Amino acid sequence: MTNMILRSLLFVPADSEKKLAKSQSSPADALILDLEDSVAAQNRPKARGLVKEFLKDKHSQSIWVRINPLGSEDFIRDVESVVVSNPAGLVIPKPDGPQTLREIDNHISTREAKAGVHHGDIKLLPVATETPEAVLTLGEYRNPPPRLAAMSWGAEDLSAALGAATNRDENGEFLFVHKMVRALVLIAAKAAGVDAIETLHADFRDAKGLERVARAAQREGFSGMLAIHPDQVETINAAFTPSAADIEHAKKVVAAFAQGAGVASLDGKMLDQPHLKQAKHVLALAEQISSKN
Repeated sequence: MTNMILRSLLFVPADSEKKLAKSQSSPADALILDLEDSVAAQNRPKARGLVKEFLKDKHSQSIWVRINPLGSEDFIRDVESVVVSNPAGLVIPKPDGPQTLREIDNHISTREAKAGVHHGDIKLLPVATETPEAVLTLGEYRNPPPRLAAMSWGAEDLSAALGAATNRDENGEFLFVHKMVRALVLIAAKAAGVDAIETLHADFRDAKGLERVARAAQREGFSGMLAIHPDQVETINAAFTPSAADIEHAKKVVAAFAQGAGVASLDGKMLDQPHLKQAKHVLALAEQISSKN
């Protein structure tokens, strides 16, 4: 499991000097400099140059780059341009499964060696559900490919691939197929021993909806969430940061097991080992966030 904190991951179009500059003051844990969907093909050479310049500086966030899919004309150009700058990781769009990441690992390893970059430093975060083939391979992540740091999911490309008229119902909730895929990504990530990252909330003006979605994701076991707009970051960070009450409760749970018993009681409720494990996770996360700040 990665030691990086990945509560909020903000997409930044890599061809926009203005947005790149603004992103440096974002409280996001990670920035995803995008060379794929938000950048027109003719602008990608410029975007690659801006990414290289951006990565020359030190940043408070971990810097990731979303490259173009394996097999596309831009893939090799992206990898050759980016690896030499040693970002924290690459976000991988439209993989057909873990085997895609293994192929990408080979490409990265070759270029790391040429560039003198330490082998394995660059991690991978797949958007693991953008093709039907990818959904059918989610169980294979229990044997994780090299460099896997986290897993996320996406609904838009999958909807198009399925021929779906929409991916949401009249209340704005994901339809069953997409809820199922989301759940499978969470399970696959945990089986692989990495963080699960919730997909983005596309309506960046819907602050209440974002908070509801982010808090629900946190309760279910997701560690963070993608952000498509800078204004979403603080809401996402808050949702995935243990509250003072969470921390206090976790301390009480740990104290209840202090004598080494397999079970304990707290406020009239029985506790067993899963409760202790979760309490220790909350305290470790709180300490990690505190150290970062």
